[in-house]
Amino acid sequence: MGVGVACVAYGIGIERTAYQVRRFSAAVLPPGAAPVKVLHISDIHLLPRQDRKRDFLLGLAGLEPDLVVSTGDHISSAGAIAPLVDSLGRLAEVPGVFVFGSNDFETPTFRLPFRYLFRSTTGGTGEEAVPLPTDDLRAALEGLGWTYLEERRAELEIGGRPVRFRGTGDAHHHRDDYAAVAGPASDDVLEIGVTHAPYTRVLDGMTADGVPLILAGHTHGGQVAIPGRGALVTNCDLPPEKAKGLFEHTAGGRTAQVHVSAGVGMSPFAPYRFACPPEVTLLTLTERPPM
Repeated sequence: MGVGVACVAYGIGIERTAYQVRRFSAAVLPPGAAPVKVLHISDIHLLPRQDRKRDFLLGLAGLEPDLVVSTGDHISSAGAIAPLVDSLGRLAEVPGVFVFGSNDFETPTFRLPFRYLFRSTTGGTGEEAVPLPTDDLRAALEGLGWTYLEERRAELEIGGRPVRFRGTGDAHHHRDDYAAVAGPASDDVLEIGVTHAPYTRVLDGMTADGVPLILAGHTHGGQVAIPGRGALVTNCDLPPEKAKGLFEHTAGGRTAQVHVSAGVGMSPFAPYRFACPPEVTLLTLTERPPM
């Protein structure tokens, strides 16, 4: 009993604000391309009072990324939009793209903690969610110069070279429509797929179309993990060993690199982490080996 209480106290009092930057490399660029640094941010779930989180976000410009990709669940209250923009600071000077998660549309609702840990769920315990000013949030992020990607394609110049994007809405709440952006990807231009929840139907579609890199969030890395074993759940249809990090996904005879972020925050009704600290990722893209 005492060990369990100590773990909960650690998860609430220490690890939930033990923010870190993870680093990976992915060989996905066309031959001859210079490396590109991508800052992947997800699941901020910001509340205005979260000063430590805001300070962490404010320092991320020091990583000097070439591109920012945000994969949703930016806020947990309507009052967090202005603090979010302030906290992103000099990242407004960096090209960026974004999609939304469910908590960009409505406030989080209470969930029994053990229900979250042992099954995937799209609902709460009966409490009615409050709509959020999603249009205002979108306008604020677009005001940074970032591009909204849900069921949209876009092309940006990153490091003097074109990079193409395709994105979907939140598959966890069936807002996704990959058919709206489907189609073969070019081998000569890097294309990045962006989505909130990494359900296999979205990963399969993008991978089979030849998209070499897919970024997602939503899972919180499982939020609670067992040291030496890993996450218990992903809150989607991926297996627990793919709750976070960089891994390969194969569909339609093609293989993509997928990065799932464990995210910066969590629901205010589940303010804990264990063996899964909050994170952003600096992903360095390098040229792929010759065919």
